[in-house]
Amino acid sequence: MTTTSPPRSEQAALRARAREFAGDVLAHVRDVTDPLPTATERYRATRPFYRQMVEAGFLRRLVPQALGGDGTGASTTAVLAEELVAGDPSVALHLFATGLGLTPLMRAGSPAQHRRFLAPFLTTSGTPVASLALSEPGGTANLDQADPGTGLDVGLRTTARYDDGWWTIRGEKQWVSHATGWDGAGPDLMSVVCRAGDDLDPRRSTAVFLVPGPIEGLRITDLLDPLGHRAHLLPRFTLTDVRVPDADLIGEVGDGLGIVAASFGGALVGACATGVMRAAFDVALRFARTDRRGGLVPVVEHQGVGFALADAKTRIEAVRALTRAACAAVDSGSPSAEELSVHTKIFGSEAAVQTLVELMRVIGVDSYGHHLPLAGLLQDALAYPLFSGGNNGFRRRRLHAVLADPTYDPWHTVDG
Repeated sequence: MTTTSPPRSEQAALRARAREFAGDVLAHVRDVTDPLPTATERYRATRPFYRQMVEAGFLRRLVPQALGGDGTGASTTAVLAEELVAGDPSVALHLFATGLGLTPLMRAGSPAQHRRFLAPFLTTSGTPVASLALSEPGGTANLDQADPGTGLDVGLRTTARYDDGWWTIRGEKQWVSHATGWDGAGPDLMSVVCRAGDDLDPRRSTAVFLVPGPIEGLRITDLLDPLGHRAHLLPRFTLTDVRVPDADLIGEVGDGLGIVAASFGGALVGACATGVMRAAFDVALRFARTDRRGGLVPVVEHQGVGFALADAKTRIEAVRALTRAACAAVDSGSPSAEELSVHTKIFGSEAAVQTLVELMRVIGVDSYGHHLPLAGLLQDALAYPLFSGGNNGFRRRRLHAVLADPTYDPWHTVDG
């Protein structure tokens, strides 16, 4: 879905609104959630903050105007992501994980499916959430791999069987945002990726189904306790005889690989990485300007600290610039969009981890405690090279495929 980037004045206004919201609302999330002992308690405690994001219209910003929302393209979404993540990565992830859960529907759903399923996400009330159920125990980096006659269980293991107008889904998923919903009965909408029918070739059998909540047949088997995003819930669960009408299949059986690839664009991760780095940089710069560490001058006056801060700021600006380029390519439908998005995901996610470690060195051992936010922000940043398609198992392979194409022009990114 090609869109035209909005005027810079609109983006500036959205940035100002989101930054104010992040400071007034999201900056207080950790005070509420950090003292809570379990992942479920922390997640449920964020519901009032998420409701305020919905009421502020930020969820509508993820749905394109053509589908009834207020979204004006990837460039605007990236502005929103950077500001909200700088306020609180966990609750911001609530919002963008819901956007990810809706992406198969928005990109490949039929007009009838849009009418049936999008309405709860177009309001400015309540706390509607959506999930993209892709990841499985054992990994899904090779979801496009077919069984070459070895009898090995490869690719997706969640299956859908058809009978008289209905599909029956069975399988196990994990690392799926909002899979529990707020009350354990599932999200308002789950997009389930599975292998449909008996064909072992994923190019002909991968499919995506829309499953509205509450989901009968969903059973939570484990609540994973992640290192970062401590107020965001990522469960493991089974789908047992979940019945879905044929009308809730997105596209056709065999379209699933393309739908999944299009859902994980990558550019948005660059915006999230920028937000985390920015939040950490503000803390480190303020510390360096005011703390002497028992010396005669603030530590920013020392060359080693100044150079570390300068390098961190350079990486922040580089990731933001790459994110903007990728988003502009997505919005214009440029052939360079795929390559730039993958670069943004890989470089941005790894730059965030490197930058957080170096900013912690600026502060020293005090950054290792949770009385300052840097340790928590590092824990959050460590997710970026791993999720939304891990850098090694998925992202670099996509870039490899682009580079190996005999028709590839390495400088179309410049001309575009």
